[in-house]
Amino acid sequence: MRRQFKEVIVEFINEIVERDAHRNDLRPEKHPLVNACVWRLFILFGIVSVVKRRVFTASASGVLSEAVSRALGTTHTEAIALIDRGAVYVRGKRNRSANAPIAVGTPIVAILEETGQPVVSEAIQTPPIDILYEDEEMIAIDKAPGVVSQPTPGRVGDSLLDAVSAYLRRSAGLIHRLDRQTSGVMVFGKNAAATSRLAEAFRLGQARKIYLAVVAPGLPVDGTIDLPLSKDPSRPGRWRASKAANGISALTHFRRLGDSNSKLVALFPKTGRTHQLRAHLTALGFPIDGDKRYGGSPGSRCLLHAYRLCILGKTYTAPVPTDFPSVDEAVL
Repeated sequence: MRRQFKEVIVEFINEIVERDAHRNDLRPEKHPLVNACVWRLFILFGIVSVVKRRVFTASASGVLSEAVSRALGTTHTEAIALIDRGAVYVRGKRNRSANAPIAVGTPIVAILEETGQPVVSEAIQTPPIDILYEDEEMIAIDKAPGVVSQPTPGRVGDSLLDAVSAYLRRSAGLIHRLDRQTSGVMVFGKNAAATSRLAEAFRLGQARKIYLAVVAPGLPVDGTIDLPLSKDPSRPGRWRASKAANGISALTHFRRLGDSNSKLVALFPKTGRTHQLRAHLTALGFPIDGDKRYGGSPGSRCLLHAYRLCILGKTYTAPVPTDFPSVDEAVL
């Protein structure tokens, strides 16, 4: 039980880290989800030590690498490696320039560990990208499971956003995100104007999405789940789908693909809430296979796949992964 709880907590914290990392801001007031009391409680009980950081002020004027080296007692090379990883923040903003000028008294934060692992313990490996479509305005990628959508506070270089940016040789525009274990379609803007148009389409609900999920047999042929979502106060990181709580509206249509023994379901979210599909299926009594947080059957990953995305008049489809049951894609 303790091990399962630890896995859930680690997954929860990793998701917060992934979701909020794009802010490049570690000040507590900017991270309301990461309450200091909660962190201390987790660490006190030995459940998880997620982020180890060092907060200090520059003791002398100079460059950033010198300030980090002095404060942490590391070599200059080790300090530069930490900065290169994106694990050093100056006045709350990530700074990857080892030669950045630093005045005495400047506040600095260095991320030393994430989920118990030193941020410089292994080489950064930029994940390969599987391009579904590309034009002068945007690019669509088939995200592999296990790849984070965007950098974490202590690591830059091994997220999908990093990989796409490296391919484009400029910063890609992040439009939306998928959880680490979710596979499928993600789109990125190539310039500010395209990024804004794509983001606006998502915000206005003009992006039409089809997901595939694997659940236990017995799901009804089709139906609609109209249940508001609210944070589950008894389970950190989980959302509950219930009309009993004062939640935010969430609507999902679903269709079982196959007979009553089929485990595959197509999901058509009409709103884009955090954990919407996972919480809605759990409310029906059919959590996604491999979804530890929501009580799914054991598996190597949460079997959720962003199969198709229609946006701004174009449609992008990511092939069904090999760890999913076979399906006649003509019915989708």
